Amino acid sequence: MIIVTSNDIPGYHIEAVFGEVMGMTVRSANIVGGFTASFRALGGGELPEYTKIVYESRHEVMNRMVQEAESRGANAIVAMRFDTGEIGQSFTEICAYGTAVAVRPIAEGQAGSTPQSAADAARGGSGPATVQDTRAR
Repeated sequence: MIIVTSNDIPGYHIEAVFGEVMGMTVRSANIVGGFTASFRALGGGELPEYTKIVYESRHEVMNRMVQEAESRGANAIVAMRFDTGEIGQSFTEICAYGTAVAVRPIAEGQAGSTPQSAADAARGGSGPATVQDTRAR
């Protein structure tokens, strides 16, 4: 699954648009982690307890968004964004959303081709080439 924040993917043609997809979660701060973080906040700096929660939450909502896109037949998501909001004083909503699309890689020698899309087209796939694939070209 290719996921980008741009409206297009260099080296790929968008052939179908399946619409908006999203993944969402609502989290509360762990009381023990929140208590520890409150003391750390007094001294300034990063709050690792909350950083971990945010990373885990973003990973979770990305996976949910990808599952929804795959269920619609998409192999890419364009215009992906995160959104967050607070619900009361104890809960945070985290949402990942974008537009599910079907893309086709542009082969080497064709206008708009990139090393990644050329490697992907040569493999006969529509997903992203690995770094090793693109370096081999």
